[in-house]
Amino acid sequence: LAFATVVAEAYTDRVQLWSDGFYSTPGLHWNSQTMQGHPFYYFAYGAAVSEVVVDTLTGEWKLLRADVLHDAGRSLNPAVDIGQVEGAFIQGMGWLTTEELGMGWLTTEELVWHPASGKLMTHAPSTYKIPTANDCPPVFNVRLFAGPNAEDSIHRSKAVGEPPLLLPFSVLFAIRDAVSAVGGHRIDPPLRAPATSEAILSAITAVQNAA
Repeated sequence: LAFATVVAEAYTDRVQLWSDGFYSTPGLHWNSQTMQGHPFYYFAYGAAVSEVVVDTLTGEWKLLRADVLHDAGRSLNPAVDIGQVEGAFIQGMGWLTTEELGMGWLTTEELVWHPASGKLMTHAPSTYKIPTANDCPPVFNVRLFAGPNAEDSIHRSKAVGEPPLLLPFSVLFAIRDAVSAVGGHRIDPPLRAPATSEAILSAITAVQNAA
């Protein structure tokens, strides 16, 4: 029989021609009452320090330097992994500083969905600002933490695609610290994320008015 005939007969008789399953990570357990257990197979650690300059008249800012350390376990390919960390850092920086998730500049609220039509208002880079090459810091130091994974992962490596996405919080906090400096670091600025130029200028104004 031809393959097409077999498929057609199986379809007619409602016979499933595929199989599926689910992977269960071993050793995971968690007690939500006692907040104890082992919810993940392993943890990936990292640290980052960022230096920014903020224009207090316009709210514009620039990342001058970023020093990043990421725990990739025993790296399978250091060159590729460093590139992954760099990319995740810049992507996360955009998430925290430029990628407005709605039309907040038209209303008093963040609206991801259009209130009348229900259409998604931020569906592509044409409707929100993503980082460009010009947003990368002139000094960008990325290193991988030397040390194998304690768990029996593939060659004792660790994930390197998504964990570094959180490291650019150092950029957001550096901007927040710069805004706080306007008031002599006496006030915690009301700076939201994403820290767009409009949000930064609003936070600067709030700090100046409270000083």
